[in-house]
Amino acid sequence: MDLDNISRLKLLLSIEGIGPQKILNMLSKFSSFESILNSDFKQLLSVEGINKGLASKIIDSTKNFSLIREQTEIEYEKLSKLSAFIITYWDDNYPSLLRKIYFPPILLYGIGNFEEADKYSIAVIGTRQPTLYGKRMAENLTAELTSQGITIVSGLARGIDSIAHSSALKNNGRTIAVIGSGLDVVYPPENKNLFKRITENGIVITEYELGTKPDAQNFPRRNRIISGLSLGIIVVETRLNGGAMQTAEYALDQNREVFAVPGNLNSVKSEGPNTLIKRGEAKLIQTAKDVFDDLHIKLKPILKKENAAKHVELTLFEEKILKIIDTTPKHIDEIAADSSMSTADCLVNLLSLEFKGLVQQLPGKMFVQI
Repeated sequence: MDLDNISRLKLLLSIEGIGPQKILNMLSKFSSFESILNSDFKQLLSVEGINKGLASKIIDSTKNFSLIREQTEIEYEKLSKLSAFIITYWDDNYPSLLRKIYFPPILLYGIGNFEEADKYSIAVIGTRQPTLYGKRMAENLTAELTSQGITIVSGLARGIDSIAHSSALKNNGRTIAVIGSGLDVVYPPENKNLFKRITENGIVITEYELGTKPDAQNFPRRNRIISGLSLGIIVVETRLNGGAMQTAEYALDQNREVFAVPGNLNSVKSEGPNTLIKRGEAKLIQTAKDVFDDLHIKLKPILKKENAAKHVELTLFEEKILKIIDTTPKHIDEIAADSSMSTADCLVNLLSLEFKGLVQQLPGKMFVQI
C-alpha cells in the first residue's frame, strides 16, 4: 500500500472508537480510504457501527491529514534504516491465517520475510521461568516440529519462548517472533542477538509503531497474533494466570488447536497445561507426533511420509477408492456412487484403508485421505 493510503489508514485508526471492524465496514461501503474521508455526514451514517459522534470525528479528522502524512513519511525513513517494512490487512503478503481471526491487526511492522511455509506454523509458548523438564520438552518438541518444515511461532519472551526460537534456529528451521513493542525496542534486552538471528532466518513482527515501549498492556493483544498465525499452539509450562493461558483462550476462540504438555501435579509451573487438559480444552501431547497425528490433514502438504507407507499393499477395490477421495471430506454415499460400488462394500474397504493408516473417518460418515 502506498504512502498516501497508509497515511489515510493511520488517520482513521487515530480516531477514538474506530477499529478494524468499523474500517472494514466502511470499506465495504466506500471501497477506498480516500472515499471514506471524502464522504459526507449522511453517507457515513449509512455504515453499520458509525453513529453521529463517529461520523463527526471522521469528517473533522481530515484537517489532520497533512500532519499524519508527514509523520508517516518520517516513519518510512526510520523503517528503511532498520531494513523493516509495514504491511496492511489488504496486502497480498499479509498472513492468510491471521486474516481469518476476529480483530486482526490492520497494520503489521516486520523485519525479515514471510514465506509460503509459514502457512504451516505451530506456536510453542510457556512460562518465563521454566523448570529443567519444561526446557527439555520445549527444545525437543521444537526440534521435532522443525524437522518436518513447520515454522515455529512464539513471543521472544524469556524462558519457553526464547528456547522455542533458539531450538528452531539451531535445527535450521524458520521461526516467527511476535513482540509487544516497536521493532526498535528489543525486549528483553538480552535477546538482542536472538532478535537479529530471527530476522535472518524468519521474521520479527509487531502491530506497534516504532518507539513503543514493552508496556504490560501490550502483551495480551500480542498474544492473539501468536495464536492467529498458527494452526495450533503448544503450552509447555505456565501458571494459571500466565500469559500462555491467555494465548490458549485466544486460540480456542479462533478455532485453532490447543495442545498441552502434562507436568508434575505438585508444580505450579504445570498448573496451566494440566488444567487445560483436565477441562478438555487442550489435547495432551508427549511428542510432536501427537501434533502431526491431530493436524495431519492440514499439515499433509509438508509432512514427510514414512518409507513404510510406500509399501502398503492394496486390493483393486482399495486402489479404486483411494483415487476417488482426497484431503477434502467426502460422504460415503458420494464415494459409493463415484466408485460404482454398494455402500456396504465401500464401508468394508474404507475400514481396511483406515487400518492401513491411509484414510480417516470423520463425523457424519465423511472420509478423507491422510
